[in-house]
Amino acid sequence: MAIDDLLDEHEQGERVRAWLRENALGIFGGIALGLGLIYGWQWWQQQRAGDRVEAANGYQAAIEQLQAGKVAEARARIAALPEGVYDTLGALALAKAQIESGKRDDAIATLRAAEPKDPALAGVVRDRLAMLLIDAGKGKDALALLEQADADAATLHLRGDAYTALGQQAQAREAYSKAMVLMEVGDPARRLVELKLDEVGGAPAEKES
Repeated sequence: MAIDDLLDEHEQGERVRAWLRENALGIFGGIALGLGLIYGWQWWQQQRAGDRVEAANGYQAAIEQLQAGKVAEARARIAALPEGVYDTLGALALAKAQIESGKRDDAIATLRAAEPKDPALAGVVRDRLAMLLIDAGKGKDALALLEQADADAATLHLRGDAYTALGQQAQAREAYSKAMVLMEVGDPARRLVELKLDEVGGAPAEKES
């Protein structure tokens, strides 16, 4: 190898080392940032998993208290659950226990306070709350609540119940008739709606094919 080539390699090596010295902080800072993001993500995932386990354990403990008749203790435990699926399920279980103990107004308050983010659970809470409001003679409140929902069969059924409770038979007939159109012929709930429709002076509409 020629001397000139060795000098060129030496010069190039010196340039690389000089560049590394000048940019070392940036290089190692980038590596540290990347590693920090990786470990931070892993920690966050582990933390979420731990939070879910803790919430599940808290919910299970609340259910056991409800089964033991310790409603006040269960209510406090459910109130301490983090926002998510388990606090909504806890609210539904608590409301059920309150109804069974004859405390309908407490159950209404429990469901009103529930703020589920999951659309499916939100629908369950809304429908159960509407049923309780109708039973409590608050048909207008039930209708206002149901206006926020899509007009599916279950919602139309409840609207019919609310109108019936308010003595508005024409509106009840319309709601029940629309509900029946959306129900399968073999659905047991359809027979119930048919009976209610008959009570308000209506006749079953033919289901669309």
